[in-house]
Amino acid sequence: MGSKEEHHDIVIVGGGICGLATALALHRIRDMWLHKNKMQVTSCRKEELRCLKRGDLIETLAKNLPMQSVRFGCQIVAVESDPITSFPILYTNDGATIKAKVLIGCDGSNSVVAKSLGLQAPKVLSLSAVRGFTSYSDGHSFGSHFIRLIGDGVMLGRLPIDEKLVYWAAARLCPSQDSDVRKVPELIKEFTLETIREFPPEVIEMVKHCDSSSLSLTHIWYRAPWHLLFANFWQGTMTVAGDAMHVMAPVLGQGGSAGLEDAIVLARCLSQEMPIGPEGAISDRELRRRIGRALSKYVNERRLRVMRLSTQTYLTALVMTASSWIKKLVCLAILVVFLRGGPLSHTNYDCGSL
Repeated sequence: MGSKEEHHDIVIVGGGICGLATALALHRIRDMWLHKNKMQVTSCRKEELRCLKRGDLIETLAKNLPMQSVRFGCQIVAVESDPITSFPILYTNDGATIKAKVLIGCDGSNSVVAKSLGLQAPKVLSLSAVRGFTSYSDGHSFGSHFIRLIGDGVMLGRLPIDEKLVYWAAARLCPSQDSDVRKVPELIKEFTLETIREFPPEVIEMVKHCDSSSLSLTHIWYRAPWHLLFANFWQGTMTVAGDAMHVMAPVLGQGGSAGLEDAIVLARCLSQEMPIGPEGAISDRELRRRIGRALSKYVNERRLRVMRLSTQTYLTALVMTASSWIKKLVCLAILVVFLRGGPLSHTNYDCGSL
């Protein structure tokens, strides 16, 4: 019986805690540029990346909340300040009224709370994003590598979730037909395949055999970096977080991560100011003062961080959408300043503990 010869970059002997942990730590990122129907590797580096389903994360977070904390089908339609206590009052679409001591708007890019704070409405980029999952019943051969492929007016990212499931997303210039296909998965797949027709066969096959029910097509919204610099993100005992505060293009994959950072910083700032135990019996005036101090600290701590992320995503998107090569080169030159610490330097950020 003949011997079989295998070739691997790294071999780890032993499948215990150390062996498995070491294997999980060896992730790699590759950037590839499509030029004249040929893929050219522009960079390859080792970085730690993890991918999970948004639904799984939300379900896990929700399960750890007390019962009745989450109210489904409740849409906030208006917010105002109580004329007597100055605390927020919320009005819902079913006619209910909710009074709160602290109001935190995590209601996305079309945030009612953001509007009540006087924030400018987000703007739309001339880009749309298609996202989907592809399942390989016999397993895929992509390992744990994150691949980013850049073509003419399109960028596609592929990141395995496990040995059989792969997440992918494609950002492209908005065609006029976008509004017609957004709600029809098969049309989304068809237009995506047309967009990536010059990409490698394995990428085309991945999109062709994706789970159609997982497909989504959305326009990309953003808050301009200069708006984030001067925006009033809190007032009284109201503030915003997540996309309501800093919606940005998904080209860096940092929107969700930035939202988690917001949650940690905001919780920390509030817990440092909110009264506990016997001290809890304080006047509304003192409570408003403490909450305001906490929200001010939160906004000051987050402003430069989200401005940095927003600026990088904005410039990256402009490189894709700009019609002038001069404009593209200017954006690339500015990006070099942001990337002095490496292409993923924005991920090397510690927002602290709770």
